Amino acid sequence: MTLTDNLLLFALCAGVVWFSGARLAYLADALADRFQLAKSLVGLLLLSLATSLPEVATTLSAAVSQAQDLVLNNLFGGIALQTAILGVADFWARGAITNYPRKANHALEATLLVLLLSITLIISIVDEPATLFHVGVGSILIAVFYAGTIWLLRRYDGSSDWIPVDQPEPEEASFPDLRDDTQMSNTALTTQTVAACIAILIFGLLLVQFAERIAEQSGLGTSFVGVTLLAAATSLPELTTSITAARIGAYTMAISNIFGSNLIMLVLVFPADLLFLGGPILRGTSPTVNLALGFGIAVTAIYLVGLIIRRKPRIGVLGLDSVLVIVTFLASLGAYYYVR
Repeated sequence: MTLTDNLLLFALCAGVVWFSGARLAYLADALADRFQLAKSLVGLLLLSLATSLPEVATTLSAAVSQAQDLVLNNLFGGIALQTAILGVADFWARGAITNYPRKANHALEATLLVLLLSITLIISIVDEPATLFHVGVGSILIAVFYAGTIWLLRRYDGSSDWIPVDQPEPEEASFPDLRDDTQMSNTALTTQTVAACIAILIFGLLLVQFAERIAEQSGLGTSFVGVTLLAAATSLPELTTSITAARIGAYTMAISNIFGSNLIMLVLVFPADLLFLGGPILRGTSPTVNLALGFGIAVTAIYLVGLIIRRKPRIGVLGLDSVLVIVTFLASLGAYYYVR
């Protein structure tokens, strides 16, 4: 197929993923209300896992193909991108989106994410010196820390020992005519949620295939493609779900969706290392990988500051933290191109 054909099919798959992701956000919000679940918990566990399905499949298939650079650049390049998505979702919030959380869950999520990113960066820089069979000990350590992170976040969810002041009230849904989920049965809600997840997985994978063809036909470098175009293709579900969650006022779910997805990007290093037979997958990484991890730490730390500082200035409709995250992400693209 020609480059034009692949671009058209890429756009078609993107449209299906966009619609499915938007619908999934509504369904997740309805499920949280129906079963009286914290929306931050639904975003962290359900929404982030569902929107990460294309990354999971792409990463594991690339690991089976022994494509180390593609695996790592796709995973780590998506972290800064997905965090910038939260900045884009801020356009639909009433005030800075990081002003809404009423508990410290999201600040804890960001802190633990920075910790895991730092551990991964250190392991990558020291060139993964220890192995267990063909798997790096660092990958195992990342998986153990991820399990501990989820346990800690789940346990902390019920606490209320952090009381912010001057919290804005979430607005009513901007598009109430789309919220028809209150009349649906539990079975219908669950069925539609599963269907949306399957659609995101299938068309997300097709999106990745067409992105790879476009990259090959355009002549861009493998590392640059993995950390930009491919990461953007697999992050499309996070974009549509986060924007939709912000539109309906589910701001905490949008934040947890992004932080949860980024945590999943890190823990995927472990199964990818199991499938990669050429030694530890974090050994001999390219400069782009370390750069992506560094930018991931930077954008997460910016939002951590924003979550802690309640009274922050706004630039237009965006909070200052969202503006800084978007600017940092744009700077990362120039840095990736420079070291490609």
